[in-house]
Amino acid sequence: MVCAGSNPVMPEAMADLVAAARGGDKSAFDELVRVTFPDTYTLAYRLVGHEEDARDVVQEAYLRAYRGLGNFRGDAQFTTWLYRITANCASTHLGKRRRHRHEEMPDDDLVPDTHFVGDPAAQSDATALRAELHTALQALPPKLRAVVVLRDVYDLPHEAIAEELGISESAAKVRLHRARRQLRERLFPLPGEEGASHAV
Repeated sequence: MVCAGSNPVMPEAMADLVAAARGGDKSAFDELVRVTFPDTYTLAYRLVGHEEDARDVVQEAYLRAYRGLGNFRGDAQFTTWLYRITANCASTHLGKRRRHRHEEMPDDDLVPDTHFVGDPAAQSDATALRAELHTALQALPPKLRAVVVLRDVYDLPHEAIAEELGISESAAKVRLHRARRQLRERLFPLPGEEGASHAV
């Protein structure tokens, strides 16, 4: 399981920053951006699969968060609320981009795998597997990709995923099941599955 990086800010400090930002303190919001940016960008990048697109998504997500901060009541963690906004922005962005282009992520955009330093063959295999996984993820419909990334990369429970995406918990489970099945069929097809349709 590959999980997103943990936030170094204590919950109490995060709550204080959110309260100050809601009160109009621009520097407090700037600090919220600083401490949440790594995980927010990582989520956007994994959802859209391209650096430039991820930057656009993050910019839009923080803009929406800033405009909607007054409506944030603290029922969920700030990061949970922000991730939901980010996932929604990514879905909207992908819908627009998909109508105009389809591009693969260049090899040099792949995150280097340090586990196989000194073993060129193993490193090459790992890079090839990551590329295959990326291609398979990008082939998923955005709503399925969002669920599988949030569950299998960010290790979030179904309840949190449902809350972040604005869907029911049962819908989140159904989408996760479909996403995992389609990934398996693309990466490790059984006899007769090679030409299977992946329409949802």
